[in-house]
Amino acid sequence: MNTPAEIAQNYVGIGKKKTELPVSKMLLLGILAGLFIAVGGTAFEMATAMLGGSIVGKFIGACLFPAGLTLVLVAGSELFTGNCLLIIPLMEKETRLSAVVKSWVVVYIGNFIGSALMAALVVYGHSPSQMDNGLLNTIMSVASGKVGLSFGDAFIRGIICNILVCLAVWMSFAAKSFPGKMMAAFYPIMIFVFCGFEHSIANMYYLMAGIFANSFYAVGNPDVTVGAMLVNNLLPVTIGNMIGGMAVGLSYWFIYLKGNRK
Repeated sequence: MNTPAEIAQNYVGIGKKKTELPVSKMLLLGILAGLFIAVGGTAFEMATAMLGGSIVGKFIGACLFPAGLTLVLVAGSELFTGNCLLIIPLMEKETRLSAVVKSWVVVYIGNFIGSALMAALVVYGHSPSQMDNGLLNTIMSVASGKVGLSFGDAFIRGIICNILVCLAVWMSFAAKSFPGKMMAAFYPIMIFVFCGFEHSIANMYYLMAGIFANSFYAVGNPDVTVGAMLVNNLLPVTIGNMIGGMAVGLSYWFIYLKGNRK
């Protein structure tokens, strides 16, 4: 197992390589990550729907959701929230701010495309009709709840969420085996989902599924719209995610790397 100091040192090179990817590969890897996180989101909503929105259903769903990040870490892809750790090679002057920002923007767009694609496949494949429209009700309930958050609540929940996500990513670099990476990712991700914290990429799936279902099933919910998704949720949550993720990266950079360069 890698020590925290070894993780910090290793991530400098890992992060630098991420920023040097060609845009085409960066975008495709971002699309894959969006799809993978959406798989976890689909499992969460299915478990919740099966048990009528009960706390037990949400707990089971929270235990299934980490499959998404496991896919990201093991199958290979680029996730915007985890890539907030790129602040580490930036602080080590191994990459430039422009390269980091380019990576964040391209990967974020890719994540959105992948999440929206999965949402479209779920909705237009008539999956929400399962359980006498129970999944449809869950999809709309989740989407409505997210656009109904205040800016402050969404922002703060975004900070907490990405602290946990980046800790999961950080710990995964300690492991040298698949079971180790899977277990490293499980608990922080399960906790953020169960506690209702806000993850911008997962929300892309939840909200796009709600938008597609709202139209396809003629639900008529006036609150679940593209504008509400962007302004009421993704904007504050993304800012919060960036602050939380960079806080983790800066903390470990300061502890293990600052002042160590020869």
